[in-house]
Amino acid sequence: MQIDVLNIKGKKTGRSVSLPDEVFGIEPNDHVIYLAVKQYLAAQRQGTHKVKTRLEVKGSSKKLHKQKGTGGSRKGNIRNPLYKGGGTIFGPKPRDYDFKLNRKVKDLAKMSALAHKAKANAIVVVEDIRLEAPKTKQVTGMLKDLKVDDKKALFVLPEYNDNLYLSMRNVPSVDAVLLADINTYDLMNADVLVLSETAAKVFSEEEQPVQA
Repeated sequence: MQIDVLNIKGKKTGRSVSLPDEVFGIEPNDHVIYLAVKQYLAAQRQGTHKVKTRLEVKGSSKKLHKQKGTGGSRKGNIRNPLYKGGGTIFGPKPRDYDFKLNRKVKDLAKMSALAHKAKANAIVVVEDIRLEAPKTKQVTGMLKDLKVDDKKALFVLPEYNDNLYLSMRNVPSVDAVLLADINTYDLMNADVLVLSETAAKVFSEEEQPVQA
């Protein structure tokens, strides 16, 4: 699919990039998207929740009364989970919620997310942005000119740009990510995908056959 390259004022530059149908034109697989998003969110969980068992709470270890002959129930010590201040039975322990997902499944999920954006005409290609200094006002003006200021936008950059990152981080509706770090969650969480011209060309280069 051909997409026109816009400048930061939202005007056509006369150039265009070709995004490969092998990535952006496939039939999206919603189930693998679900798996990839679930795996991403699970990996973000700290899993540091912890309760104390009867071995870890404070309290005497002395048996409260003799086993038989009292007419009451059998009791151990005051740290018994049935008493106030006692340990917790089967409480949460620190754990890792992450789970393995095959690389082919992850790749298919990302391609499916990109295909969803292509079908929804939610992809914008803009010329490479160069800022001499961090300017949030300049970024907000660019978003307005690109007509994405009222949407949650994901900017995909080919390499780290300190001035651009500092300019975007104060805009709550914008997130910037390196091309090598894009993931299914970020793609699906954004309303519109904004590719820099260089980043867009990388997709085409990766799909071209290697010449012998």
